[in-house]
Amino acid sequence: MHLQPPGLPGRYVALGDSFTEGVGDPSRVLPNGVRGWADRVAERLAKSAPGWEYANLAIRSKRLRHIAAEQLGPALAMEPTLITLYAGGNDIMDAGTNIIELLSSYERLVAPLSATGARLLLFTGYDVEVSPALRLLRKRNHAYNDGVRAIADRHGAVLVDFWAMDAYRDRRMWAADRLHMSKAGHKYMAAQVLNLLGVRHSLTPKEWDPVPPRTLREWEYAQRRWVHDWVLPLAHRKLRRITLGDHLQPRWPEPVRVPPKGGLRRLAKAAR
Repeated sequence: MHLQPPGLPGRYVALGDSFTEGVGDPSRVLPNGVRGWADRVAERLAKSAPGWEYANLAIRSKRLRHIAAEQLGPALAMEPTLITLYAGGNDIMDAGTNIIELLSSYERLVAPLSATGARLLLFTGYDVEVSPALRLLRKRNHAYNDGVRAIADRHGAVLVDFWAMDAYRDRRMWAADRLHMSKAGHKYMAAQVLNLLGVRHSLTPKEWDPVPPRTLREWEYAQRRWVHDWVLPLAHRKLRRITLGDHLQPRWPEPVRVPPKGGLRRLAKAAR
């Protein structure tokens, strides 16, 4: 489904977890040290129709129940005209998650957002190839994606089918942790969202040469580095029942008017 471009400025509110916060796309200027696809969408909206306002309530590591409890109320109070929601990915990674119950909770989150009359965009999740051990989660992920598609249809939401985007088969679209999009991945996602909204932009896919094959030694070294740098710290946090988002605040907790020139980095620099 392709929507006509918004002719007037409005208010864009983004809800979710690390995917929407922008993890994997580092920034030395912007809040929480990241940028991400949602910031890029907000900036292009402002260039297309100056006056757009933007709030991003997403925080890394949040489960669906946290998003419903902490982000839904503030989002509704902002009276948005455009909403994006990605939620549930962290729940899928948790042992013991019941997908039927998760989807029921997801729809209870979607319903009041849909009732606002705002344009609502929902996302499926990608089958990230991080390790053969995690292939057991694929069946759960597929069931979740099927549920999101059905919920989007029932509530008249626009579906951003991340799962079907072949561009993400290239490992360079992913950050070093193999779970979050890289800068190139975030730029590509922003372009897909803007395309669905019918907003003109200059974001073009990264053109790379083919990925050179790795030797067995190089592959083994990469695996050891990944386990040491990312897997073991994640397991340690799970044992301690802490997350990287525990002490973070939303990046843009209140609507800000996005400057057509200079974008959000201009606001961040001015606030210093």
